[in-house]
Amino acid sequence: MQVNITFRNMFATDALRNHATEKLSKVVDKYLDKVTEAHVTLSLERYLHHADINLHAGHFHVRGKEKSEDMYASIDMACDKIERQLKKYKDRLKNHRPAHVHAREPVRVRYEIFAAAVTEGLPPEVVRSNEFLAKPMSVEEALMQMDLMNNDFLVFTRPDSRDVNVVYRRKDGNYGLIQAGSETTLAAPSGAAGEASAGPAQAPTLAASGAK
Repeated sequence: MQVNITFRNMFATDALRNHATEKLSKVVDKYLDKVTEAHVTLSLERYLHHADINLHAGHFHVRGKEKSEDMYASIDMACDKIERQLKKYKDRLKNHRPAHVHAREPVRVRYEIFAAAVTEGLPPEVVRSNEFLAKPMSVEEALMQMDLMNNDFLVFTRPDSRDVNVVYRRKDGNYGLIQAGSETTLAAPSGAAGEASAGPAQAPTLAASGAK
């Protein structure tokens, strides 16, 4: 496994580099047969030490991000978060057969962040904008990818079309699916909302339609 480590706003040291590599390698070797590469970003922001770790595991990305007053502790907590996710999805990651092998190309999506303060009579001020690729995947794959990235939502496309869909976490513990013309609520699989369960995570089930 290739581990790329980036230091921001702090001095790069071999001790931190070795600690991150060894800690991450132990977690990966325990749960995955093959990881292409890992990207680790260590940064110092406002006296807090941030560790952001991203793994490329097959067709999925796994992310652990933590911060504390000590960089070694931040690295350990980020690796622990990744380990909990890998433990939960261990069997599915090893046996997964992607639904999008013969799917269409990803769709380029643009998002913008607007300033909270709005001046009457003027359009909202765009403070940041970016683009990313919404990759084709099934709803089950999208929920799994969102959970592995520790995100609250994920934008994706269906394997058989270029329609853009969004899955997201609901405050009631379930998941939401936004697609053209409708919104659906998906029941959270066992163990997905809290700590990893003893058995493999189950696929989500349709709980309601037209949810708000």
